[in-house]
Amino acid sequence: MISTLETKIAKDPTGKKLIVTRDFNAPLARVWHAWTDSQQLDKWWAPKPWKAETKTMDFKPGGHWLYAMVSPEGEKHWCMVAFQAIEPQKSFSVLNGFCDEQGQLNPAMPRMHWFTEFKAAGDSTAIRVEIGFDSEADLQRIVEMGFEQGFKMGLGNLDELLG
Repeated sequence: MISTLETKIAKDPTGKKLIVTRDFNAPLARVWHAWTDSQQLDKWWAPKPWKAETKTMDFKPGGHWLYAMVSPEGEKHWCMVAFQAIEPQKSFSVLNGFCDEQGQLNPAMPRMHWFTEFKAAGDSTAIRVEIGFDSEADLQRIVEMGFEQGFKMGLGNLDELLG
């Protein structure tokens, strides 16, 4: 069991990538399921008091996850995640961006290239998420929107769910 569960977020030297690492005291299969099942994602993905609501999800290469981050007042911010490659219980890569309720991407907002890896370590699981941006300005814009704090809170929610 890992006693210190800390989310670490670092910017790589190019200034166009964020690297997120986090350990969980849960077996790999359970952590993988929480990242790849819409019912599980809706329970932890959004930072509280917001919540995630999945409209559609098809977890396969070429599939999509269309979801909204919903505020306590009911305000919704939509996001489309396009699954590109999946290696079961090892990694998946996606291209995501902000969109409308029908999944039409907002070209004024940055797109993000996510590569998420999972590694078992006994009864624990380590994740590493590499998030690439087309430019340093795009990365900075997402950071200024509160990405780091929000993602840390979401991963904390996942820790509670797995507990």
